[in-house]
Amino acid sequence: MKILFMGTPDFAKESLENLYDSGYEICGVVTTPDRPSGRGMKLVASPVKEYAISKNLKVFQPEKVTNNTEFKNEIKELKPDLVCVVSYGVILPKSFLKIPKLGCINVHPSMLPKYRGPAPIQWAVLNGDKSTGVTIMYLNEQMDAGDIILQEEVEIEEDETTGDLWDRLSGIGARLLLKSIKQIEENKANRIKQPEEYTLAPMLNKEMSKIDWNLKTSIEIKNLVRGLNPIMGTYTFLNEKKIKFWSVRVLEESEIKEKYDLNDFQKENGTVLLANEKIGLFIKAKDGIISVLEIQGENAKRMNVKDFLRGNKVLVGDKFE
Repeated sequence: MKILFMGTPDFAKESLENLYDSGYEICGVVTTPDRPSGRGMKLVASPVKEYAISKNLKVFQPEKVTNNTEFKNEIKELKPDLVCVVSYGVILPKSFLKIPKLGCINVHPSMLPKYRGPAPIQWAVLNGDKSTGVTIMYLNEQMDAGDIILQEEVEIEEDETTGDLWDRLSGIGARLLLKSIKQIEENKANRIKQPEEYTLAPMLNKEMSKIDWNLKTSIEIKNLVRGLNPIMGTYTFLNEKKIKFWSVRVLEESEIKEKYDLNDFQKENGTVLLANEKIGLFIKAKDGIISVLEIQGENAKRMNVKDFLRGNKVLVGDKFE
């Protein structure tokens, strides 16, 4: 079987690596063009491209796929039996989907039809879901709406971040993709229609990363921190300086009354209740206490909160905005 692979980030790289190690003939790899990154804005290749080059695989980097006749003709000349798409980020046109005789299949990190769209892992964590999974499906002209081949559900751990879950689902997706391809080879693959009702997982934006101490509950703040780690981090302001939170946990008022002799919980949301380099940083939230575990000061590196408090003056009564 000749396989054309399409993907970009490290999530996709694991699937490509698994296919290569399993002995499949990969006739080409399609990924996004190199993008400027870092302070120097140097062009950086995607993880998929770097792996493909290391294995001497033919790489294509079209700026666009739709209405790109030259690219489409190049792919036709490869005569792929199957196209495997993993986090490529483009809805493929019908004319492209018709090229491989066995169709185009996709690895999607959610239990479809839940969380169609570009950020399913992030939204599962942001929404505090208890479970998610991976779906292998056939592609059609709609976003993540094709027939399902295989699915595997997994629990989301209480403190798991988007980064943690991303890594776990990457491995599961690579394994399920291989299993699906074998079923297609044997003409045993399912084609389960998706129900009409579905939910979306849209792109994230920087505006959502600011903590609203008055509107968000303590659990919602924790999920926001988990969901945006390591993508962009969650931020707030203290004394007009931007502070990022990378890890927090939620404490109940009753939990800390006895242990730390704190009794004044009538302060405004965002107020520092305790700042001690040996104990930690406790902040009043809407319905509980936020204990900060990992923090990043303005123009500084991420660090343990106790190290942060040793070098930064934070006082009881200070207010995060």
